[in-house]
Amino acid sequence: MLDDLFAQLRTATAPAEIEALQSGIWQLWLTSGDVALDKELEAGMRAMQAEDQTLAIKHFTRIIQLKPEFAEAWNKRATAYYLRGEYRASLLDIAETLQREPRHFGALWGEASILRQLGDYGHALRVLNRLSAICPHLPGLPEQQLHLRERLADGGGLE
Repeated sequence: MLDDLFAQLRTATAPAEIEALQSGIWQLWLTSGDVALDKELEAGMRAMQAEDQTLAIKHFTRIIQLKPEFAEAWNKRATAYYLRGEYRASLLDIAETLQREPRHFGALWGEASILRQLGDYGHALRVLNRLSAICPHLPGLPEQQLHLRERLADGGGLE
């Protein structure tokens, strides 16, 4: 099912269709296969919404300890670290997410965002190019790639 959704995502061009496909993928990603872990994930997401990133990180860490292969727990913890401004920790968890699910468009978008903020435009562009292979018509993606190419042409960015 996930592979089928990703195949459709590669060819989707309408923003509403892309959004619907991504939503379907997220629904699959948010399910661990264990009811207790799913409840823990929900608790962590509620803590993030309440802006309690410390509590959210505790929930996501507990899931990772119990089921380290569950990519979405790593991704959610990466998001909580990002929201706390802990970019290094976020990037480490993004790497773990992508090791488990290389097509994780949310993790790729987050990684590119952090790298852009850090001024590493070349690396950010490479990440967005990976994202483009997954969802070539993602709204806003071509503009972000162009912006990064322009920054690099102006001599900006780390390599």
